[in-house]
Amino acid sequence: MPSIAQPPDVGEPLDPLPREFAAFMRPEIPGLIKEIRLEVTRAYPEYGRLLNGPHADAIRQGVEQALSAFVERVADPGAGSALRDELLRKFGRVEAYEGRELDSLHGAYRLGARIALRRAKTIGRQYSLSPSVILTFADTVFAYVDELEALSREGYAEVQARAASEVSAVRRQLLHLILAAPPLPHATIASLCEAAAWELPDQCTLIALRTPVPDQLQAHLDEDVLADPGIPQPHLLVPGPLTAARRAMLDRALGSTHAVAGVTVPPAQAADSIRWARRVLALIDDQVIPDAPLVLCEDHLTTLWLLTDPALVARLAARELAPLSGLSASRRDRLVETLRVHISTRAPAEQVGEALGVHAQTVRYRLRNLESHLGTRLTDPDHRFALEAALRSLHLQGRRGRG
Repeated sequence: MPSIAQPPDVGEPLDPLPREFAAFMRPEIPGLIKEIRLEVTRAYPEYGRLLNGPHADAIRQGVEQALSAFVERVADPGAGSALRDELLRKFGRVEAYEGRELDSLHGAYRLGARIALRRAKTIGRQYSLSPSVILTFADTVFAYVDELEALSREGYAEVQARAASEVSAVRRQLLHLILAAPPLPHATIASLCEAAAWELPDQCTLIALRTPVPDQLQAHLDEDVLADPGIPQPHLLVPGPLTAARRAMLDRALGSTHAVAGVTVPPAQAADSIRWARRVLALIDDQVIPDAPLVLCEDHLTTLWLLTDPALVARLAARELAPLSGLSASRRDRLVETLRVHISTRAPAEQVGEALGVHAQTVRYRLRNLESHLGTRLTDPDHRFALEAALRSLHLQGRRGRG
């Protein structure tokens, strides 16, 4: 068991805590994140909606950064916290966009601190730490909460200052609320539309942007396009479908920045559209989907579906290909690849052979082997569909791994 030294002289606010305490705290972070999320959403139901909305990843990252930065500062008082600071300011901005005071957010911070203190007491008993160390931890963690609250107040004040004089601030708030999941009541959105002098369209197209966003973006956008370029995952809402005129507008506004256009949907489904667009951005990064200045989600819906749940696909493939499990790995791989090309192309043996780089007679031999092992799975419609979906998904995942 590591020994606990006397508190080092490291300065406020974490001066009294021994640096070695970080070694005990670090493994607790994943469990703390889960516990804090559960308790906070139970005490503050409004955060349950945010944690299922378009900013869910940023919120989860903010919680993780807040905990990790605390531990790292115990271990190294000089450790930086720029990412944490920006994410905590974003928390304050979100509260302002949602039209709430900061009381709930600050209450959530202090609830998280009490949960962390509860965990620290358990660690203290486990490692026989002195009560003074745990008391010091309590003082330190609540001082740290004061720091988090101050950062969130900065972000909150930024939005308030803009909202006081800019209609664009109201429009950013409107965009944020349109993307809320589940959707907010129509009356709430309609009221904000009136304040923003913006007409709610029957359909809209969400655009996920890569960072950094060009400085000229806002100047080249049509007047009715909603934009929030200053957040970690910037995006636009274009009323209606992407017409030729809208695409020309995007070309001017984006410059060399690449983007993905989500599926055109009613505003109530906007959160789905931007989620799919961001997923396509990730698949472009993984070299599964080719990059382009503007990629359309509509062109890649099957790929999105097939890669939604890789673990489930692996389970499906294992079930459908179970009769091949007794073969050697190399023989099984050859048969599975032949089956994939055959079942997805419906092509004759000659064309399958060309795709695989083998003779047509080899293809026929492999197909007979597959028939002997898989039997009616190759002719039954449900099994054949499951096989094709699983094999296509595994092939896409293989391309991602090679990328």
